[in-house]
Amino acid sequence: MSIGDQVASAVSALLAGHLVAFPTETVYGLGADATNEVAVSRIFRTKGRPTNHPLIVHLAGIDAVDMWARDLPEYAWALANAFWPGPMTLVVNKRAGVSSLVTGGQDTVGLRVPSHPVAVELLDEFARRGGQGVAAPSANRFGQVSPTSADDVRSELGEYLLPGDLIVEGGNSHVGVESSIIDCTGIAPAIARPGAITREMVEAATGVELMEFDQRIRVSGSHSRHYSPRAEVVLDDAVEQGDGLIALSEFPTPPGAIRLLEAPSVEAYASGVYSALRRADQLGLGRVVAMTPPGEGLAVAVRDRLVRASHRRAGPVEP
Repeated sequence: MSIGDQVASAVSALLAGHLVAFPTETVYGLGADATNEVAVSRIFRTKGRPTNHPLIVHLAGIDAVDMWARDLPEYAWALANAFWPGPMTLVVNKRAGVSSLVTGGQDTVGLRVPSHPVAVELLDEFARRGGQGVAAPSANRFGQVSPTSADDVRSELGEYLLPGDLIVEGGNSHVGVESSIIDCTGIAPAIARPGAITREMVEAATGVELMEFDQRIRVSGSHSRHYSPRAEVVLDDAVEQGDGLIALSEFPTPPGAIRLLEAPSVEAYASGVYSALRRADQLGLGRVVAMTPPGEGLAVAVRDRLVRASHRRAGPVEP
């Protein structure tokens, strides 16, 4: 089926209240019509996601922001103009009428305009047919490794999807880690989740020095244990025989280790790290050693995801 045919079917499915997994430049999302509470509630059930964990609303363009948000500061508009479409979510004050199911019961809402060409086409067509926005977290079970391909979605969620739900094929997500989340509810921006849009980029675009993020605001991907495979993930440790190894290319593979990712750059590390973690589980590995990339920029986001992945999967998911 052509991309155009897939998109047309996906938009019809969304408008009919079904779920649609679709590609973005960061990871694949599991989408529902953000104004349809019955459909949105299915996202939480399908993922096993706590209902107080807010969703991100994906928009066709910056012109749709006013349907969802109010009282945006000038720096928020500067960020939207600089980095949309792209891998950035803005947390802003929500308009009256925005579903508390989407916002996790908060007075804020996360908004994003993705740049993946399939997502762009889907959201444009959704808006043309009267849709206002698509609520979409990553298309995986809650707390597990985010999907960067349609095959990942099928293996992760296939048994949980219902007739009428769809998975749109769009190749691999090239960024590979979730969007930067920027809190825009204070007097200055604050990074709630690091990503490809970095601190330096935010400050350059706004001319404003970042403030510390208020941890009382809940955002996607903020649990301490997240992005986790079944294998134990340890960071910057000695690599033993039978361990999986994730590292930059400059780090050699010790005898007996199983190389899962040999990344020539931080960008390649980010785009491949989730696939590497999934491969560890496919191979039945018990332990994965990740040598974290040094430096600032995107490396900060990679280290954040690996730290969360390294928390052992013991006990219940925190509420």
